[in-house]
Amino acid sequence: MNLKLQEGERLDDLMKSGRMIIQNEREFCFSMDSVLISHFPHFKKSFKVLDLGTGTGVIPLLIADEVEKICAIELNSRMAETARRNVEINNLSEKISVVEGDYRQHRKIFRAESFDLVIANPPYVPVKDGEVNKLTGVARARHEFTATLEDVVTAARFVLKFHGVFCMIHLASRLSEIVDALHRHQLEMKRLQMIQPKPKKNANLVMIESVVGANTGSLKILPPLVIHEEDGSYTEEVKKIYGLEG
Repeated sequence: MNLKLQEGERLDDLMKSGRMIIQNEREFCFSMDSVLISHFPHFKKSFKVLDLGTGTGVIPLLIADEVEKICAIELNSRMAETARRNVEINNLSEKISVVEGDYRQHRKIFRAESFDLVIANPPYVPVKDGEVNKLTGVARARHEFTATLEDVVTAARFVLKFHGVFCMIHLASRLSEIVDALHRHQLEMKRLQMIQPKPKKNANLVMIESVVGANTGSLKILPPLVIHEEDGSYTEEVKKIYGLEG
């Protein structure tokens, strides 16, 4: 591999099909959330997928074996360039395309109803008055500076075909807002899984699969996904997701 890392960069093993990912320690590195949502959808080989806010491109790298084509959009120019490099070093340029752009401008960038599946690990936390100048780095990446919950759902609905699938990970505390936004955009929830940090802890995240134009009344609520045992080690289910079982 002919690869020259830049200042602050490191090369990490994704433990998936021999793939590697460049990350910059000074920028936002991907979290477990991206890995979890990458394993949540039911994929089909024929799927054309859009990743909303790809960061350094981790979700496309993890799902590339499962689908036909992936488009990854990223607003941050540095991260978009890193995502392109990650596609190239993993020889996936024919399957994954990276677009630098703002998905709030979805009507200018994409054709309506052109994707089978949309995945999103969006900013989670609403920005309160007075916070804008206090937050930097990773904190800014987790706050809704560039895209709100409404923006994410609106973009997903615009690009999805009828009966297309939208999968998202978000804060469990915002579930009522999420349900409302999905319903207003003709997206009906079909699967829901809460994520707990430990067995006796309240859920802090939720993964949701919704379908455009689906009938109501068939929501499957999955058993919660518990991340850590009481001793702090990963649960067997999380080890399986990371390819660490055995």
